[in-house]
Amino acid sequence: MRGRVLVIAGSDSGGGAGIQADIKTITALGAFAATAITALTAQNTLGVHGVIPVPPDFIRQQIEVVLADIGADVIKIGMLGDIATIEAVCNALHDLAADLPVVLDPVMVAKGGHALLAAEAVDILRQRLLPLAAVITPNLPEAEALTGLSIRTEPEMRVAAAALLTMGVPAALLKGGHLASEKVVDLLATPDRVEAFTAPRINTRHTHGTGCTTASAMAAGLAQGLSLRDAAIRARLYVRAAITSAPGFGRGHGPLDHAVTVEMPSSWPGAVG
Repeated sequence: MRGRVLVIAGSDSGGGAGIQADIKTITALGAFAATAITALTAQNTLGVHGVIPVPPDFIRQQIEVVLADIGADVIKIGMLGDIATIEAVCNALHDLAADLPVVLDPVMVAKGGHALLAAEAVDILRQRLLPLAAVITPNLPEAEALTGLSIRTEPEMRVAAAALLTMGVPAALLKGGHLASEKVVDLLATPDRVEAFTAPRINTRHTHGTGCTTASAMAAGLAQGLSLRDAAIRARLYVRAAITSAPGFGRGHGPLDHAVTVEMPSSWPGAVG
């Protein structure tokens, strides 16, 4: 086991997303996951049925005790929920982990449509949290909320990716799964270049937790010393394999198979199909 990731996120009682998906993903990829839980959710494949936030002081305490003893190589952030939680996490990172890279998945809406971030919290996330991130991993609705842009095509994705980089973020993996197309295009954007990764769409309803899984897979890769690009490529390979072998549980958006293994290519391709 190599690489330590401290995940700051909410739990998913259905086990498909959130902290549960994060732990499974990081473990499957050979890294170690510690956690600071920000919220408890009652959810299954049909949706989110209840949310209880964790007190901000206790969120900070979780972060503090983990870093003081186990330590971390990378911080991964998922669901935060409200302004008080964002403020607590930002303050804790400033005080306790200013030198650690942060992978931020700006979770705003659950797969079934339930809001997981208060509308009034978007501005504070944009102002305080984005500048702390080494890379963010928004899907298209999240990128639209952050940038104010409409994103319906790959060229519009490129405009949005450039806009995200103006917000103090050094890199963004913009996920294109919401595009109405037969292929899925993800963009890895940095100030130096924008690289497109394209793959055939997998027609399935079992995609719950893909966002959490992608971000955690990237965090595991960075914690293990992979470059940003290589971490993104491995993350995409892992997520596609996990979707393909999904167990088919539930009547709604079912979970992935986080126990899959991916073959590490001897040389990284320029784009993964």
